[in-house]
Parts: sequence; C-alpha cells; structure tokens
Amino acid sequence: MIGIFDSGLGGLTVARAIVDKLPDYDIIYFGDTARTPYGNKSKETVIQYSIENTEFLIKNGAKIIVIACNTASSVATDVLRKKFNIPIFEVISPAVEMTLSLSNLKIIGVIGTRATINSGIYNNMIKSIKPDIKVYSAECPLLVPLVEEGWIKKRETRMIVKKYLHPLKTKKIDTLILGCTHYPILKNIIKPKIGRKVRIIDSSLAVANKLSQYFIDNDIIPNNTGNNHIFVSDITPHFKDIAKSVFQKNIDLKQVKQ
Repeated sequence: MIGIFDSGLGGLTVARAIVDKLPDYDIIYFGDTARTPYGNKSKETVIQYSIENTEFLIKNGAKIIVIACNTASSVATDVLRKKFNIPIFEVISPAVEMTLSLSNLKIIGVIGTRATINSGIYNNMIKSIKPDIKVYSAECPLLVPLVEEGWIKKRETRMIVKKYLHPLKTKKIDTLILGCTHYPILKNIIKPKIGRKVRIIDSSLAVANKLSQYFIDNDIIPNNTGNNHIFVSDITPHFKDIAKSVFQKNIDLKQVKQ
C-alpha cells in the first residue's frame, strides 16, 4: 500500500496522479486539514507533523511513503528517511529532474510557500546540476489558504496570482515549477497569467512517474485491488468539493485526530 500525506488537500493532485499511473495499487492518503498550512510554520513543527503523519500511514498499512507536500519535503525528508526503514519519496527532486530533462532551458521560475522558497532547495538542486541556468523564486503564501477555502474561481484569487507571478514574468522565464502540490488546482489561472509559452512543471506527475519507475526497477508486482482510503484531520465542505473535482467523483472521507 502506498501512503501519501500532505498539509491539506493539495496532495490529492499527487494521489490522483499516482492512481492514474498505478491503478492496481492501494493508496492511503492523509491530509492534515486541521493544521494546514505548513508553509508558515517553523521547521521543527513541520518535522514533528511529518513524523506523526508518517506514523499514522505506516500504522494503517503503508509500505511506501510519498511526501506530497513541498514544505515537508524541503525540511523533513532526511529526518523521515533516518527514522523509518521504508522507501520514502518526496516531490521536489522528481520535479527538478523533469525540469532539467527539457531542452532549451534558460530561465526557470519557482513558486512555493514561504518555507519552501526560503529553504532554497529548488535553486540549490538545479544549480548543483546545471550551474549556468538562471533560477528565480517567488513566495506565494496566500495561495494555499485560497485553495483550502475553495476560492478557485474568485476574482480575488486571479488578482493575487497575477501579482505573485509578475516578478517572474518580468524575468522572461521559459519554465515554471509549481513548487506546491496545491498549485496544480490553480493551473488554469496560472497558465494565462504567466504566459502560454511558459512550460509548467507539475510535481504530482513527476513523482508518479518516479514511483512507477521504482516499481519497475525493483520488480514490484501489485497484489492490491486499487482501493483508495482518504483520511483527513478535519472535514470541511471545501475539501469534499475539491476532492470531488480532483478525482472527478465523490470521495469517501474519514476523519482522524492527530
């Protein structure tokens, strides 16, 4: 069983990508909606939450963990890998690998939470592989709360996205990494605001491909039935609506306390 956790509902984009890529595997998802967002919390708090989330998933049968949260991926991956003796995947390195596989890269933009951008992880990882590529980053602290509140189609959301993207647009970026798994839910707003010629990198697709390749390389054959178990720490009407939008069907949510 594949265990996936996120600070809230953004990681459902990762869960959906994994279900599409690996339909015969069971997944268990935990969205920490009671404590979202993670992006404005301290490193120590995010690490503690990530440990608790991982323990919950393992207790409920997960044999592989996917950190479907860029903030947690940027600060907690090494801690989790040392603490838990199971394969642990994060969403940052697959997104970087997907980005660098593209041709004619010159200027990359990255958007993410304050914690992810301040960690410098995307910039450092890209520069360590291709030091000649320019990388510009932008903090977008309001986007996660807007998604969690279901403000997907609000005029205010479009205005805020435009404001956040403006500095990157002036840099004439050719590729934009969505450095938060909530952001693909806003892709239809982001794409026209940044420019339709700019390539968009969705980390949910990147990590699903990475996981699929891991199963192939290690000759792992599914012995599951493709069941999806979705848990949250707080059930909200917006979560139900967006979960339905992401999966294109009604999702049975179960609430658990962390």
